Amino acid sequence: MSGATSTRDLHAMTSAQLAQRLAAGPVIALVPVGSTEPHGPHLGLGTDVAISRAACVRAVELLAAAGRDAVIAPAVPYGVTECAAGFAGAVSVPPAVLTAFVAAVCDGLRAQGFAQVALVNNHLEPAHDAAIRAAAVDRAGVVVACPLTRRWARTLSAEFKSGACHAGRYETSIVLAAEPALVDEAARAPLPPVPISLSEQLGKGVTTFAAMGMHDAYAGDPAAATAAEGQAQIERLAEMIVGELSA
Repeated sequence: MSGATSTRDLHAMTSAQLAQRLAAGPVIALVPVGSTEPHGPHLGLGTDVAISRAACVRAVELLAAAGRDAVIAPAVPYGVTECAAGFAGAVSVPPAVLTAFVAAVCDGLRAQGFAQVALVNNHLEPAHDAAIRAAAVDRAGVVVACPLTRRWARTLSAEFKSGACHAGRYETSIVLAAEPALVDEAARAPLPPVPISLSEQLGKGVTTFAAMGMHDAYAGDPAAATAAEGQAQIERLAEMIVGELSA
């Protein structure tokens, strides 16, 4: 276990280490939130969690540079995943159950003495986003950092802003930068662009990938992804976390 990991990740700390950290001054808990769902033929089912965690890792560094202490709590790896119904690996949790669970996690972290809790969500299904935001309502010190917020969405890539960004260039680039072992390069290379905007389709009342025409559970252009672009997007997502904590 590396020293950097043990000081950054809550799951790697001992009880005594955490108690000492909390006694030394205010500590922020960053909670990566995602889903378990299909992300095309080339990305793992845990892609959304991987993206949230990558943003948290960089946010810890940005916060430290500003004199603020933060740790990464264990992730919430399941969510409301009804859009992917019918595909293998789409594990969906009812919204009310998710809200109650995440709210209890926030309450537990705050009771431990964490000064703030940031729910860092990168599973962008509307019902999931609403369930996560509901968990923060009327909870002092709890914020939600999610790129669906217009302020942050406009800082991200053109593909993200187009809405054609499920397992496409945007998400694949981030995974290439953060956890390249999770990308099946042989499967990715021949994938053609799928110019289907999820935001437009959802706005029309089309609620599943299958009905949208996303027959391989991806939209966008994953073959065009690069690690360099992914690193730039991670930086924007980390700035989003810092911004929400400072609001």
